Amino acid sequence: MKTFQDLFKRYRRPGDFFIALLSLLFALFLLVNLPGQAQWMDRAKTVAQPALWPGIAVIGMVVFSALHLLGAIVSDRIPGRMAEVLEWLRAVEYAGWFMAYVWLVPYLGYLPATLVFCIALTLRLGYRGWRWMLVASVFAIAVVVIFKGFLQVRIPAGAIYEWLPSGPFRTFMMSYL
Repeated sequence: MKTFQDLFKRYRRPGDFFIALLSLLFALFLLVNLPGQAQWMDRAKTVAQPALWPGIAVIGMVVFSALHLLGAIVSDRIPGRMAEVLEWLRAVEYAGWFMAYVWLVPYLGYLPATLVFCIALTLRLGYRGWRWMLVASVFAIAVVVIFKGFLQVRIPAGAIYEWLPSGPFRTFMMSYL
């Protein structure tokens, strides 16, 4: 019969140390910045202080992150730690894609930027057929229609729409797409 420790070693991830370190650094960052974000008021009950519960939460984050880091330091090393960290960093690529999309919207407009973004991500993920391009395009149009049409999210018109001839088409494009 396997013990809990055997199961724990089998399923423990090799990147545990890095997650523990990042968690502790973030908790310490929050702790250092807490006094400027949540104030203690004069002559108020302790439970009514604005800084009480955020302080308890952040101190708890520091304590438990430190314990997690200590556990990661004293545990046995499993090969593959750096490979796992590199796998985590690959996710940063998609944050870059999103930032590029956010940067493009004011220039291209919501519909063209969403079309470009969806098709580019579809290609990036390895879907190359015309059917996938059609699915990505329909999805992009659906997103624009739902957000601008039904939910009426206010997104500024793209600078490229200024080049359209004045008239109802330009007004429609600037208002709804």
